[in-house]
Amino acid sequence: MRYAYGVTTALLLAGSAATLVTGFPAGAQVAQNDSAQIQAMVPRGGAPASFADLTQQLQPAVVNISTRQRVKVAPNNPFAGTPFGDLFGGGQGQGGQTREAQSLGSGFVISADGYVVTNNHVITADGQGQVESITVTMTDGTDYPAKLVGRDAASDLAVLKITGTKPFPFVKFGDSRHARVGDWVIAIGNPFGLGGTVTSGIISAVYRNTGSGSAYDRYLQTDASINRGNSGGPMFDMSGNVIGINNAIFSPTGGSVGIGFAIPAEIAAPIVEKLKNGQAIERGYLGVRIQQLSDDLAASLGLAKNRGEFIQSVEPGQGAAKAGLQAGDVVVKVDGKDVTPEQTLSFIVANTAPGKRIPIELMRNGQRLTVQAVVGKRPSEEELAQNTFDPDAQDDDNSGFAKPGAEKQTSGPAIQQALGIAAIPLTTQIARQLGASEDTRGVVITAVDTSGDAATKGLQRGDIVLSANYKPVTTLAELEAVVRQAKAENREAVLLRIQRRGQPAIYVPVRLR
Repeated sequence: MRYAYGVTTALLLAGSAATLVTGFPAGAQVAQNDSAQIQAMVPRGGAPASFADLTQQLQPAVVNISTRQRVKVAPNNPFAGTPFGDLFGGGQGQGGQTREAQSLGSGFVISADGYVVTNNHVITADGQGQVESITVTMTDGTDYPAKLVGRDAASDLAVLKITGTKPFPFVKFGDSRHARVGDWVIAIGNPFGLGGTVTSGIISAVYRNTGSGSAYDRYLQTDASINRGNSGGPMFDMSGNVIGINNAIFSPTGGSVGIGFAIPAEIAAPIVEKLKNGQAIERGYLGVRIQQLSDDLAASLGLAKNRGEFIQSVEPGQGAAKAGLQAGDVVVKVDGKDVTPEQTLSFIVANTAPGKRIPIELMRNGQRLTVQAVVGKRPSEEELAQNTFDPDAQDDDNSGFAKPGAEKQTSGPAIQQALGIAAIPLTTQIARQLGASEDTRGVVITAVDTSGDAATKGLQRGDIVLSANYKPVTTLAELEAVVRQAKAENREAVLLRIQRRGQPAIYVPVRLR
């Protein structure tokens, strides 16, 4: 995501808890957040005069997690990129070097027999290497070697197992669906490697969407201080239940500014249970690349904003394509659930069982349609990453673009003034030089006004405009006609479909000037 202040994973956080069947005799250990004990500490109306009793009851179940990792590093070759690079081990076949690294985070025990929950990014070297060992440290300073039972990259959750001679203190999951803005919470974790640290605050927002576009971009937001090292640690309500797992912060400095995010217990608990039992995590998948319906997109389509999500592309052979969904459709409801910023298309589909047939309501060319789709199985995060396309990424290499000096026809004042771009017709030769098929039809952008909205949206020289407001444009006159019609209808933007070298075509709304 592209905030001026980034959303940062608060590394080394902790986990979640649920009452599980243990291998110890009945009654051998009582959950640290047993409701009967907690109710005596906390007034029903809100926060206690002090959090000390609550903390004393819960803190023994919160742990520090440290890992020892082997991380790959690029070799230091001063001759890299020169004809002499391969003489000093800098060739592509050398495989690089590795170095030892350590990380710290938080977690919590969820059963008396030693199952521990934390964030996946705490125990996976942040995707940069291989974790060689994991150590769990209790509040009394006792260290236990931990075994990785299961992890899930999509939800950023992991389950560990430690073994001891006596039952471990543990805590339970609560029901985050009852969480309300303004409720008191406390967070316990290991910020900056300092050891057990307790902070308090309130729930600032429920089901906060940060804009990352992931299937689980749905968090509890809090102003309780969360810093690097709190990752994976529990967020407790005043009944002592784990209602969230601290996961990320929004910060200009890397430190807490009072905006922290926690994975809701209602999402975490069932995933943790499956990981603990060695079950595969299966999620729904339609095979579409989507975008939130921004102000400009809504203006270009003549729709209300903050309702529905826009389909940029459809993956051939997947459920969406088989159901007849098309690029340019706006999905407004899935399986009876409204698509909103708080309940995204990705979230709804990911939490739908593969193989289920669901109705999808959409808007297409101003008309409301309903199609039936069979949900597929979501690929792994690694497989999805290979097909990730960033519409904001810019390719500064225009060497494959044919110089327009020989072209006689160029875009007129209407296009340049209204859209902030200059363009020429697409010829077979130019299409070939741009890496497009020879039967591609459209106009080619030759220049972009850096002060205009087209530049802001990432349009650049060499982009091919395939259509405008869903109308194919094979000549500059056709593009000008769409611009004039949009102005006559008092629209503030025009929706362009853009093709860039080596990338799938996408829709980009450009504001009219």
